[in-house]
Amino acid sequence: MRDTRESRLLLILLIVIAFALITVDIRGGEQSPLDGARHVAASAFGPVERGVASAVDPVGNAVAAVRDSGERHDRISALNQEIVALKRELGSDDRNRARAHELDGLLRTAGAGRYGVKPAQVIGIGAAQGFSWTVTLDAGSDDGLRPDMTVLNGEGIVGRVTTVGPSTATVLLANDPDFTVGVRMEGNNELGFATGRGGNSLSVQLLNGRAKVRKGDRLVTFGSQHDKPFVPGVPVGEVTKVERTTGALTRTVQVKPFVQFSRLDLVGVVVEPPRKNPRDKVLKPDPVKPKPTPTVTVTVTPGAEPGDQPGGAATGPPNAQSSTEPRAGATSGADR
Repeated sequence: MRDTRESRLLLILLIVIAFALITVDIRGGEQSPLDGARHVAASAFGPVERGVASAVDPVGNAVAAVRDSGERHDRISALNQEIVALKRELGSDDRNRARAHELDGLLRTAGAGRYGVKPAQVIGIGAAQGFSWTVTLDAGSDDGLRPDMTVLNGEGIVGRVTTVGPSTATVLLANDPDFTVGVRMEGNNELGFATGRGGNSLSVQLLNGRAKVRKGDRLVTFGSQHDKPFVPGVPVGEVTKVERTTGALTRTVQVKPFVQFSRLDLVGVVVEPPRKNPRDKVLKPDPVKPKPTPTVTVTVTPGAEPGDQPGGAATGPPNAQSSTEPRAGATSGADR
């Protein structure tokens, strides 16, 4: 259509008519004369709109999911990092609590025996200088350590210092076959020598072949001359087996050491021996065994009366007599 005066007038007329129809439709509401035409248009174009919406919505959802996936990935990564940090912090707390517990045990042992100790940490384990069961400590001559010093922890004897460097020291463990320490049994004071057997076992040879010993008896170190290499009173272990010997001058028993050599961490090197032998004071007290409760048994005597007990007083239920009282020679009122 060419841009003529008539075409412009026609366009203006159509616009005016459109505005007029819109005004009539708005003012009429549900009673609008155009309501029927609107329903016809909705019926015609409604299915097309739903089809287009059904086709477009999955694409829109996918776009939204892709758009949000980056944020979700970042959030998941942040949460994973927080979990790792919490686990690391929790592990550190468990580690600190375990070390605090070991330190408490070490201080208790040192206090009970009046030992002056230098705490040290095990930083290495393995063969050294021909010894098969050794550990390395993070303390040395700069910390006052010298060869032939006793090493212990909160449970008992760990070993003895063999070589010392400026900042480290080597300890021969008590379970090494080349390790020997004088021991004394708790209670009866029987003496002997404990030797390592590897693993978690010691062999003790008592000097008295007739020594009275049984399973569960405990031993402590006897001590060395001038307290080198061993100070007295350090817990060693408890008897697990008594070997039968006939006519032997000595007696051999198997002992389980108190110390777990495969779990060593914090130990103490005795740099100052006790002024007095602590003997059995360093040993932990035995669990209190429950005492038996005494019971009274009452037996019924046929024909007896309540007042027939000696002294004329009834001490139990009718026709009853305590089994703890002598029955021979007792006389009743009916026999008088």
